[in-house]
Amino acid sequence: MPQTPLELFGTETLIGDEDRAIRDTVRSFAEKEIKPHLADWFEAGSVPVKELAPELGKLGVLGMHLDGYGCAGTSATAYGLACLELEAADSGIRSLVSVQGSLAMFAIWKWGSEEHKQEWLPRMAAGEAIGCFGLTEPDFGSNPAGMRTRARREGDDWVLSGTKMWITNAPVADVAVVWAQTDEGENGKGIRGFVVPTDTPGFSAPVIKQKLSLRASVTGEIVLDSVRLPASAAFPEVRGLKGPLSCLNEARFGIVFGAVGAARDCLESAIAYAASREIYDKPLAGYQITQTKLADMTLELGKSMLLALHLGRLKDEGTLRSEQISLGKLNNVREAIAIARECRTILAANGVTLEYPVLRHANNLESVLTYEGTSEVHQLIIGQALTGESAFR
Repeated sequence: MPQTPLELFGTETLIGDEDRAIRDTVRSFAEKEIKPHLADWFEAGSVPVKELAPELGKLGVLGMHLDGYGCAGTSATAYGLACLELEAADSGIRSLVSVQGSLAMFAIWKWGSEEHKQEWLPRMAAGEAIGCFGLTEPDFGSNPAGMRTRARREGDDWVLSGTKMWITNAPVADVAVVWAQTDEGENGKGIRGFVVPTDTPGFSAPVIKQKLSLRASVTGEIVLDSVRLPASAAFPEVRGLKGPLSCLNEARFGIVFGAVGAARDCLESAIAYAASREIYDKPLAGYQITQTKLADMTLELGKSMLLALHLGRLKDEGTLRSEQISLGKLNNVREAIAIARECRTILAANGVTLEYPVLRHANNLESVLTYEGTSEVHQLIIGQALTGESAFR
């Protein structure tokens, strides 16, 4: 009896009953409620976030690893497995969930005032309010310390001016977490976070169109034209890059698992195709070259899954370090995109259609490869951990 790639590795034995039950529920939701619509969303270059978010809220995946304020309070591993199943459907859907929960909600949960938490988190957990996370700028991605968005004091108020770029959910968001330079420190040490309702005068979020990747996702800019906020809009304690980087690590953790989901979906699709496709009166799966490709991809998929589960265990124990997250993000996304491309060679011309998921996943993973830290950034994080020397400048 043929085995699936992860059955071959026996990874189910490493997943607890509660985490498995959550995983199975999310997988069922993705199969029934997401996958049937992906071709249409891809063609449209968008996704109905406002309609989908309440369903994701009922599922319990929005901010699911956070405690209190309407959040489910699951294990980190359960959150990772949910990301895996959502990205097995599409990276854009996983991105919707991770931006909502691990960036916008986590920022408010970790750094916000009690007023911020009470006002926003219950509605965001239910999918009734959509959040976005404004860090990246047109000229500052891997170097957020150089951001040009500024927050200046005018009396008791803050006034924000600047532009953020490539912001998931921004055009449909109800609230934005925005990071801006202040006069409270130099070289990024004065960066502060602000909770910005998107109906505040001066706030706009134009849609970025004509994307070739993450088409089942809403992406936009954030334009801040002298947006006036009360003093209470600022996160009260955190200063510098500590705040935004802590949020990025939460999102990167989800990507470690999510990439495994995209790779698994590609590989399982390729195996099924190879079994049904006949060449010279013999299944494609019966050729040595096909089996060597499948074996090599299974090896990389299994190693990625084992790494993800190990990092999940460390996070649940409270011992996970940022450089370990970089190991996972670097390896698992790099291997996932390689698997997607190799699977396309098995499907040949059929692999470029939306009937099969492999090229859609490959296109999406091109974005996942560079967001939440490029491969080069993660290599430098790992290199610094190994040598004790920073090579960022």
